[in-house]
Amino acid sequence: DPRERASGGGTRETARVVGKEKMTESSEDLYPIAVLIDELKNDDIVIRLNSLRRLTIIAKALGPERTREELIPFLSESTEDEDEALTVLAEELGNFVPVVGGVKFAFHLLPPLESLATVEETVVREKAVESLCKIAEQMDGGALELHYIPLVTRLAKTEWFTARVSSCGLFAVAYEKSSDEVKQELRVGFNELCKDETPMVRRAAAQQLGKYAEKLEKERLMTEVMTIFAELCEDDQDSVRLLAVGTCSALAKLLGKEGSTSKILPAVQKFSSDKSWRVRYMVAQQVNELCDVIGKEITMAELVTVYVNLLKDNEAEVRVAAAQKAGDFCGFVGGALTLTEILPCLKELSNDTSQHVRAAIAIAVMVIAPIFDDGNEIETNLLPIILTLLRDEFPDVRLNIIRNLEQVSKIIGIQLLQKNLLPAIVALAEDRHWRVRLAIINYFPLLARQLGIFSFNDILGKLCIQWLEDSVATIRTAAAQNLKNLAEDFGSDWVQEFVLPKMLDKLQHPHFLLRMTIMEAVGAMATVVSSEILQTMLLPELMKFNKDKVPNVRFHACRLMKDVIPCVDPAIVSSTIKPWLADMQDDVDHDVRFFAREAEMTIRG
Repeated sequence: DPRERASGGGTRETARVVGKEKMTESSEDLYPIAVLIDELKNDDIVIRLNSLRRLTIIAKALGPERTREELIPFLSESTEDEDEALTVLAEELGNFVPVVGGVKFAFHLLPPLESLATVEETVVREKAVESLCKIAEQMDGGALELHYIPLVTRLAKTEWFTARVSSCGLFAVAYEKSSDEVKQELRVGFNELCKDETPMVRRAAAQQLGKYAEKLEKERLMTEVMTIFAELCEDDQDSVRLLAVGTCSALAKLLGKEGSTSKILPAVQKFSSDKSWRVRYMVAQQVNELCDVIGKEITMAELVTVYVNLLKDNEAEVRVAAAQKAGDFCGFVGGALTLTEILPCLKELSNDTSQHVRAAIAIAVMVIAPIFDDGNEIETNLLPIILTLLRDEFPDVRLNIIRNLEQVSKIIGIQLLQKNLLPAIVALAEDRHWRVRLAIINYFPLLARQLGIFSFNDILGKLCIQWLEDSVATIRTAAAQNLKNLAEDFGSDWVQEFVLPKMLDKLQHPHFLLRMTIMEAVGAMATVVSSEILQTMLLPELMKFNKDKVPNVRFHACRLMKDVIPCVDPAIVSSTIKPWLADMQDDVDHDVRFFAREAEMTIRG
């Protein structure tokens, strides 16, 4: 049998094994399951992965009893596989509780996962710990103490450090459902891991401290947990200290305002000047969460200095992290303190040597702007920073300002807008980076509403037409859509008097791609202008493209006509557009005929 040869000769035998308790089923019915079981032993990793991802199907076919007695022991012996296969196996076992007979038999899944939690590869161990926690959450207290707690204890006391690393993530789930005696044992075990001689174990314990603390009784927080926290904060390994700092926000939420002020705040203040920049970086990441817990008064008194020092840090990564938090931090402490303490730092950072710092500052200053109600304060303190960043050589810095201009332009008023920002905006409209030009185009409709039709036409109107001939297709498409948006705001008269005289003479542009862009703009505006302008000016121009020498232009005209037809008077559709489409259906190009037929179906439908 070719199928038998393909699977190494064992499939028929496997089918008989699978079917020995299901005599009513034919071997052909069991054949797919037999193939999957054989594939678990295949030498090809791709085939084994395919079978591992279908373990649930195999288990359901075998039934709960045979899954527990045969499949699980087999999987327990398969933990010497490649890391990718072991990762999939660890994940699948976490979903196995229903197929082994329910929560009552969930403990059968623990042995293979225990083995996987001790392997060298971190990804495999993490997935095994995740599945163990998932299973433990479904087990009751008795089953936990009988099967799960001994597993945690074994891993925590194993000589090889990888098992101890995995055990750190298992304590939190076990603690909540355990008896007082077992809870005491678990606390002792976790404390020992936090003092382990291996840095990787202490690091794992520090990483899990927040989740572990959530499960402990409140009286234990201020004693045992904070003692552990203090010891981890004094660790000589940078990686351990930074993970300890990473738990500050979680612990602060558990301790509340008073506990956080007495226990967490001093640690944050100390770590803000730690010798390791990674630790200081983690402090910068935690600042705003701590502010929410300790309140505005203590933040203003104790944390502003810390934050300013982070903004002035000698490592660019720390300055970036601090700058990214500036918007929320300044909103929390208020405009007065922002003006005197933080804005001077941001002004200095707007000329920072790191482009990433300047990009973060560009976002921060735009978020901070609404904090100030006084336009004079913005003009004096924020506008110089914004204008400096708008002229930055790094395009992402300019983009971050442009994308948030709406917030500032609403506050500063029309006079400051025209006086200070417009010259910079006009310069950026011709920026060498197309993404900057695109951001300016997207900002134009809002700018037009603020300037009004006359000021807009005088200063920025010509740019709208100029972009239709841009060398980048994305810009040309955005320019066509921009004209539609402006037509909605300024009305049909603006289109007739300002746009069409400048645009229609470009319909005969020698490059067909630019002719298609102009056509796109005509089609876009056709859906928003008055029926008179549409039928007397735009429609005739669109219909001229049936004679274009390039097929792409002709079929593009048919596609646009499909969108225009609903906006045209039915009598004109019948007398003008329908004959035009009929003529296009005789075109030599297949695509032109196709889109012409599609447009004609719009008339019929």
